[in-house]
Amino acid sequence: MQPLITITDLGRKYVIGAEVIHALKSVSLTINKGEFVALMGPSGSGKSTLMNLLGCLDTPTKGEYVLNGINVSQMTDSELAEVRNKEIGFVFQTFNLLPRSSAQDNVALPLIYAGIKRKERDERAIQALENVGLGNRVHHKPNELSGGQRQRVAVARALINNPSIILADEPTGNLDTKTSIEIMGLIEDIHAKGNTIIIVTHEEDIAQHAHRIVRMRDGLIEEDYQNTDIRTVHSKMQNL
Repeated sequence: MQPLITITDLGRKYVIGAEVIHALKSVSLTINKGEFVALMGPSGSGKSTLMNLLGCLDTPTKGEYVLNGINVSQMTDSELAEVRNKEIGFVFQTFNLLPRSSAQDNVALPLIYAGIKRKERDERAIQALENVGLGNRVHHKPNELSGGQRQRVAVARALINNPSIILADEPTGNLDTKTSIEIMGLIEDIHAKGNTIIIVTHEEDIAQHAHRIVRMRDGLIEEDYQNTDIRTVHSKMQNL
């Protein structure tokens, strides 16, 4: 099986005045298609820097990153933007929805960048919303939706281009316990359909849903192991 992600000796440093900060020192990691990985670590561990590199939101200072057979380590900003839109679906803690646009238009946004025509965009966006249990909320704007519903819109948007990876950054960070469980159930269902998921979290109970846990400290991987005590939400999308 060819790995979906291969990173080798990846590093990222920032120069602030006379100070050099090594946010990521040297990280090597392989993630195969269909894995569900939790990326954990305290503040300053390098997990956010690694997430930005994995999401092609930043470029490394050293090392190599091969995503789905493409070496993205030295790409230009415009090349990275194309890879992001095609290969990566993002789910953020703050939802990152356009406040004046409907759920349907928010979900369809990546398809505009992909050059998909309006009729197909609308059809695919409505189907994506139905898939996350929001078929009756397609014309609602974010301020007309609950936090959990807004996160479902974000999940539908992340899935709309059939990306290689779903990258979720603290996806339950702004949600109450009950809604967090519902969103994790939704993410589990998405993984069960064969999607590769990387979830960045500092919450142990959220990380326990993942099948593999990577712990970081001081810009390095401290632990990388299979989760032998996977916590699952015993519910399906249509019952949420």
